[in-house]
Amino acid sequence: MSSLSVDSKQKFEKVQAVYVYEAPLRLWHWVNALAIVVLAVTGYLIAHPLPSVPGEASEQFLMGYIRFAHFAAGYIFAIGFLGRIYWAIVGNSHARQLFILPFWNGRWWRELFFELRWYFFLEPEPKKYIGHNPLAQFAMFFFIALGTPFMMITGFALYSEGTGLGSWQDQLFGWVIPLFGQSQDVHTWHHLGVWAMVIFMMIHIYAAIREDVMSRQSLISTMMSGHRMFKDDRD
Repeated sequence: MSSLSVDSKQKFEKVQAVYVYEAPLRLWHWVNALAIVVLAVTGYLIAHPLPSVPGEASEQFLMGYIRFAHFAAGYIFAIGFLGRIYWAIVGNSHARQLFILPFWNGRWWRELFFELRWYFFLEPEPKKYIGHNPLAQFAMFFFIALGTPFMMITGFALYSEGTGLGSWQDQLFGWVIPLFGQSQDVHTWHHLGVWAMVIFMMIHIYAAIREDVMSRQSLISTMMSGHRMFKDDRD
């Protein structure tokens, strides 16, 4: 019994913390997550309006409030992403991982496939990473760094139909609709993008919880405190 207690104490003493994610990045993460939830829910209701509401039609503005929430969340989503680009420039090296993939690094690709095997329970133990692991970096690059601009551009293009010709939305994004063919085509791609983001968020949440339980390093708490916790000194 005493040896077990000593071993447990030694493992506890080996816990290390490394400061990874700065406060602006953590703030963007949670605000962005909330904005995506609001956008997904209100976007679904806009695409599938409620069949009816009680009372006189002239006294109801439910769909108007839903559209307002969607547009407000869209502006937060867009402005937050521009702020995220800025912080990738002025922040630490981990703030830039979202936008840069080491495509020509063979070791990076080998570790990406290692992480894929780990998530499929084909590896006995995970590897440690101070920032994002290669698989997470790959997914976030495509769904956030590339997916966010796509959703912003198509969303503001659809929004420009309401603001009218000559508005800044129309001047900056009006070209998107004829590029895709017609308005309904932009709607379709925008909706597909929403479902892709929702699926990504579900997998992202699962992976974060799974790593906190099975790995030797923290994930969820890291995005709260900024510190990555390592539970032992193994590689």
